[in-house]
Amino acid sequence: MIYLLDVNVLIALIDPGHIAHDDAHRWFELAGQASWATCPITENGVMRIVGSPKYPNSPGSPPLVADIVKRLRALPGHQFWPDDASLVSSRDIDTDRIRTSAQVTDTYLLSLAKSNGGQLATFDRKLSPDAVKGGKAALHLIPSK
Repeated sequence: MIYLLDVNVLIALIDPGHIAHDDAHRWFELAGQASWATCPITENGVMRIVGSPKYPNSPGSPPLVADIVKRLRALPGHQFWPDDASLVSSRDIDTDRIRTSAQVTDTYLLSLAKSNGGQLATFDRKLSPDAVKGGKAALHLIPSK
């Protein structure tokens, strides 16, 4: 199985102070590292959040965070998936089931994972797979303590 790592999982992997850092590393070592993916949305999300001076453990500016993301991408098992899906035109998406604007990105990432034959790896227990046909099977909840 190939896993598309969501933004929070990527941040947890690179930030030793993140609440889910140990859980992310444990899961990645056991399951994720063999075959995993990023996409522009997840990479840019890491740069936006971790590169902010308001982020508690920021290593610095977005260019510094971009270098960290580049090093992650160089790890074995990584694939880059271009953003080539559309919530508006995909037959696998029921936009009537996207209830709030907060669900848009999660729905998109879940759809992207499904369309690439993978699963979206996340800690987000509130993520609803309902808007994506077959979304439940394309969702992988990472165990956390």
